[in-house]
Amino acid sequence: MAIDKASLDSLRIERGTTDARERKPLWIAIGVGVLIVVAIIIWLIARPTRAEVKVAPAKAIRGQTQSTVLNATGYVTARRNATVSSKFTGRVVDVYVDEGMRVAPGQVLARLDASIPDRALRLAQAEQAAASSALQETRVRIEQAQQDMQRASNLHTQQIQSKADLDHARAEFNALTARLAAQQDQLAVSARQVALRQQDIEDAVIRAPFGGIVVSKNAQPGEMISPMSAGGGFTRTGICTIVDMDSLEIEVDVNEAYINRVTPNQKAEAILDAYPDWRIPAHVITVIPTADRQKATVKVRIGFDTKDPRILPDMGVKVAFIDSGTVSASSATIVVPKSAVRRDGETDIVFLAHDDTIERRAVKVASTEGDSVKLVSGVGENDLVVIEGPAELKDGDHVKVVNGS
Repeated sequence: MAIDKASLDSLRIERGTTDARERKPLWIAIGVGVLIVVAIIIWLIARPTRAEVKVAPAKAIRGQTQSTVLNATGYVTARRNATVSSKFTGRVVDVYVDEGMRVAPGQVLARLDASIPDRALRLAQAEQAAASSALQETRVRIEQAQQDMQRASNLHTQQIQSKADLDHARAEFNALTARLAAQQDQLAVSARQVALRQQDIEDAVIRAPFGGIVVSKNAQPGEMISPMSAGGGFTRTGICTIVDMDSLEIEVDVNEAYINRVTPNQKAEAILDAYPDWRIPAHVITVIPTADRQKATVKVRIGFDTKDPRILPDMGVKVAFIDSGTVSASSATIVVPKSAVRRDGETDIVFLAHDDTIERRAVKVASTEGDSVKLVSGVGENDLVVIEGPAELKDGDHVKVVNGS
């Protein structure tokens, strides 16, 4: 049977067309996968990131309040302060201190020109050496006079010499003995003169009488300094002024009509004009037992319970005297770290953390003490307040919360 060639050709498979049809779905799948990966990358890049914030719990302070019986104003004063000067008039050679420097007791503050006291010391030392030499000479002559007197006594006993010769030898010995005593006194005077001149040189070194802070520097090298005003005002009367900061206290004038409300050791609260939100615990030291007839006031000294470097001499201060016998219960005061309170226009605000979101809350500040702030309202006990985070935080932001210290 013969096979038709045309029929055989019709049975041939077109492989190129079949491969193209099989590859088409594969390329589509790859393209879709690439688009998905790109979309995920774009979403990861474009999605909002959560800011990291530190939080701390708000604390409540419960206590008692004491009534104020009297208010007064005064100034911070130092019980120990001194303008350090010299014992004699002299020229300043060196000054080793400056304002704000802390000095220890006995520390060298300045030096004066000691050239004249130094020459006087050398003169006194030379006089002391001369007195010592004369004393040695007299001792030798006394020894010789004693021998002469003994020899004259022996010769007088043997009736070889007259009694007049013996009396002359004895008088010479007594005179030299008296001279030796005088020269010993002169040597002691010379030694004291040397000590005096050495003290003059020591006085040219000006030292701190006590420890404290230098608040003013009054002299420079080359200027003249004197313990009293001289030279028509061109002579300085002090090197510097030192204040013992540990001796700071408050002096207030109380109207004599109310002085009966003040007693020694009475509790008080001081508020510096420079820090109106800082209440400093204090106590009455004493009431000065005299009145000012011009002002009709009595001076009261008040001591700080704790020292602080922010307290400076001559600062204005208001004092509230507390009646320790009158005590009443007070409500809890909320205290938060100072860094938690932010300023938004004229309003004080804080951000409270709730899980992973924050809430803006307006607050009312009562006072600021160091690194803490007392709040009147706006925050409750144990609320978590944001103490560290971006400045652009907004109400409802999603954040990552970490505990603060």
